Amino acid sequence: MIVSASVLGGGAYQLLANDTLGQANQFLAAGVLAAVLFGFSAKTLGLYQLANILSPARSRRLVIGNWVLVLLLLTLMAFLFKVGAQYSRGSIVCFSVLALILLLAGRAALRAFIVFAMAQQWIEGRRVVVIGAREELASVDSVALLRHYGLTEIARSQVPTDKGNGFSLSAASQAVLSQALIAARQGGATEIVLALPWSETRQIELFRETLRTSPLPVQLLPDRRIRNFAFNPSFRVGSSFAVEVQRAPLSTVEKASKRALDIAGALIGLLLFAPLMAVTAIAIKLDSPGPVLFRQRRNGFNRKEFFIFKFRSMRVMEDDAKLIQARRSDPRITTIGRILRQTSIDELPQLLNVLKGDMSLVGPRPHALAHDSHYSEIVAEYAFRHHVKPGITGWAQVNGYRGETAQIEQMRQRVAHDLWYINNWSLMLDLTILVRTCVAVIRSQNAY
Repeated sequence: MIVSASVLGGGAYQLLANDTLGQANQFLAAGVLAAVLFGFSAKTLGLYQLANILSPARSRRLVIGNWVLVLLLLTLMAFLFKVGAQYSRGSIVCFSVLALILLLAGRAALRAFIVFAMAQQWIEGRRVVVIGAREELASVDSVALLRHYGLTEIARSQVPTDKGNGFSLSAASQAVLSQALIAARQGGATEIVLALPWSETRQIELFRETLRTSPLPVQLLPDRRIRNFAFNPSFRVGSSFAVEVQRAPLSTVEKASKRALDIAGALIGLLLFAPLMAVTAIAIKLDSPGPVLFRQRRNGFNRKEFFIFKFRSMRVMEDDAKLIQARRSDPRITTIGRILRQTSIDELPQLLNVLKGDMSLVGPRPHALAHDSHYSEIVAEYAFRHHVKPGITGWAQVNGYRGETAQIEQMRQRVAHDLWYINNWSLMLDLTILVRTCVAVIRSQNAY
């Protein structure tokens, strides 16, 4: 799909723009290189794992993040080998967009086929016999075994509730295990899987001792109480095994792609708005005494403090433990400051914060330290906003929750939108928010 997108996208653009197909071999080479990079990184990130393919949201995030990473690598290689001039920007854009569309469509088609194939029992994993307690067996069916563990159940045996005397299994349990071993031999099983409560350590030990008569490997499934954590990433701590209980909101690839968008957007913004920012600085100096820039401490990622930059729009420079939010007809706002706040021009210096890495183009809006302390005590999950970098604009702002939060319910709604953004982040969402921000700035709703 990537090679086809390179040849078709690049060739179609050249045909429309220059009435020629251009150098097809160059488009082919770029497509092959991009396909190799994508396949290698996709394998590393687990893009071909069944669970990731069957999860639409996770699959989309991985495909988009991986493709952005490939494009960044291609750009770097073109710069290092000085071959960027051989490819027109229009061809590159057509190739990038067409390839992403094909990759997402291909993923959707693959997911639909796998769901159908699983329903028709065309897909088979490692053949296993499942042995377990009634409650544990009821919580895991054959579809879940195939989807999450790559196992095809050929038989299952339920052990009785009688656990024996603690020194040996009861006769009924031993009979169940014997029948399970016979089913494994006759069905050609390659593994035996135990579905038992992990708290029953003695019972698990007795099962293991009894099953030593079989040469098949014995696996222990996560029980009902910890199954929600079992699909999280795992890692080794020395010789011990650990499971990630809470993942970072953004993966390494997602952070890299978001940072690339931030740097590119901030640089473009500073170049485009440089004349406007210079005129604004002069207007502020002529309007009222005081510095051009207003600096105030804010909490950033992981509550790390930084100084946010804004064009000064008030006669005061407050950064104390007790602050009053700007309100309609606020006497502290200067004449030029009112215009700056209504048009959001006062926020432009925050592009410097983005370049420094303290902020992002899109994210939860940072509040003054005094407001952070106040709202973290009365709004549940307020602190979760600090799991990502704060932004110049955000999902809450483009949905009307901008400006003063006179009522606590307004802040609750703002936090709810911020949490939704963190949990559903994608590059496409960031781009959508940036476009909607331009519309919101024109309307100047709640800006004063």
